[in-house]
Amino acid sequence: MGATHDWSGDVDEQHLAQIRSEADAFAAGGPLHLVLEVLAYPVDEAVEGSSTHVRVVLHADGSVSVADDGRGTETRVDADGVARVKPVMATRDLRFFGRGDAPLLPDGRPRSGISVVAALSTWLVHTNRRAEGGWSRRFEHGIPAGPLDLLPAAPASGTVVHFLPDPSLVPGRVSADDVRAAARTYAGVVPVEVVAEGVG
Repeated sequence: MGATHDWSGDVDEQHLAQIRSEADAFAAGGPLHLVLEVLAYPVDEAVEGSSTHVRVVLHADGSVSVADDGRGTETRVDADGVARVKPVMATRDLRFFGRGDAPLLPDGRPRSGISVVAALSTWLVHTNRRAEGGWSRRFEHGIPAGPLDLLPAAPASGTVVHFLPDPSLVPGRVSADDVRAAARTYAGVVPVEVVAEGVG
């Protein structure tokens, strides 16, 4: 597999601005499309054998979290000892963004990458756990809002992406039934549990 992201820069503001200026195109399916952009990554890991379960929670405030037990987002340590995280939220996914051959997501729309979710969300918190330790970082409209918050090592790896779609750019709310229906596409790959807060 080729490179998925360019590690030379942590933030591509022009890329994020393009997404926000063309929100109708990049999130034509509304909030559901954003959920599917996130969900596609743990599905990728399941295909590769590192993720066995995904949990999607629709929170009462309109935010959505997608948690998995995969390998976690890649982190590199620079020569000066500073940890750097693969810039998945604030730069293009080179495999999908703007490509005519991008695969279609279950809503029938092309995959563009998780930076679309970050750019079109009021806020997004990306939490990553790997054997050597973890971290959490908040983004606002795709821009990092502060440094990495380091987390202690955990016995299990995994990733949580929790985001609130910007209602001025992606109006509406996603329903649990819609997510479940879309997730059936992945039934033979990985189980996807969908929970709506406040719903028994």
